[in-house]
Amino acid sequence: MTDGTAAGKPADAAAPATAEVSTAEARELVADLVATPSPSGDEAAAAERLAAFFESHGREVWLDDVGNVRAPADDTVLLTSHIDTVPGDVPTCLTSADADRTDAETVANDADGDAGDDAAGTANALPADGTALVDDDAVLWGRGSVDATGPLAAMAVAAVETGVSFVGVVSEETTSAGAHHLVAERDAPDAVVNGEPSGWDALTLGYRGFVAATYEVATEAAHSSLPDPNAVEHATAWVEDVKDAFASPLGPGADADEDASAFETVTVKPVMVDAGTEPGGNAVTAEVDCQFRIPPGVTADDVEATVEAVTRRGVVEFGDAIPPHAASPRTELGRAFRTAIRRAGGSPSLLRKTGTADANLYDAAWDCPVATYGPGDSALDHSPDEHLALADYDRAVAVLESVATDLA
Repeated sequence: MTDGTAAGKPADAAAPATAEVSTAEARELVADLVATPSPSGDEAAAAERLAAFFESHGREVWLDDVGNVRAPADDTVLLTSHIDTVPGDVPTCLTSADADRTDAETVANDADGDAGDDAAGTANALPADGTALVDDDAVLWGRGSVDATGPLAAMAVAAVETGVSFVGVVSEETTSAGAHHLVAERDAPDAVVNGEPSGWDALTLGYRGFVAATYEVATEAAHSSLPDPNAVEHATAWVEDVKDAFASPLGPGADADEDASAFETVTVKPVMVDAGTEPGGNAVTAEVDCQFRIPPGVTADDVEATVEAVTRRGVVEFGDAIPPHAASPRTELGRAFRTAIRRAGGSPSLLRKTGTADANLYDAAWDCPVATYGPGDSALDHSPDEHLALADYDRAVAVLESVATDLA
């Protein structure tokens, strides 16, 4: 493997190469990656394992300036997913299909044995209960098995098998630094498939946009028995006022129909509150970090205007926005997925998700079809129950290979 910084690699361009990957090797890749901790900002070990997979199959590969794994080839389609995961200790192990979280924890603890305190010796081990990695009903537990190491590994295997371009990006769960660097540094491919869990027989065609804001307010210190509201009360009232503004039919993205879907509305979520009396004792301060999810048809400017209109005291500062993403199912990319899912024995469905993904950035920057796909149940994202049926992983690999072949 080469280092993109040292070698001065240009934008992605390389002759396509293909190689066969067995089911056992494909499953070994996803198991190894799940067993390798890769929280945002600490993806290097997983990136090296991923790069080694491409190098072992004769593909040009390097790590770029921000740590993305770049394996350029046929740009008919770019397969890309994120290497990082959210933090969290989910036991990494294999179980049968009918096991639950307690069973997985027991299996992992039994496999660790007395070596549990030796982090260096067990960090990359894959505990197992005798379930072979190739068993049809094997289930892989671990942080990232669903979001999004499972989709990442499936895309890596499909890219090697078909000779299309691949990028594993960093920091999707925090700043999307990898995707920002990618769109700034390389030309658009003909199509993009972004890796996130959709279920092996479904395709995601929409995500809401995102913008964050910080509200700050201060009041003079006073005795708590007095009726005048302090900064804490102002901050609490601000959150409720903002929520009410977007719940109203007059708010951007809202619908007079009370049954309007979450995808079509602006939602408001406070994620941090820091409040209290300043050390000098002369003022009470409050700070609220708030996140807004933005549907298609609404801009971050619309959100900011609505927030400013209900902010009667204090100040609000907004960060950079990520625009919404909504794709048509009638592109060649959508058609290829529907055909591939049926070919693999599934009945394809189309999804719109209320979160935000790197797909939003690709759609905004590149004039090409963008869709999101990957094995796994997204209801398990970031949860202590995160697990992936390896048979579904196999099907997703087959679907991705079929899509890449059809488009090429």
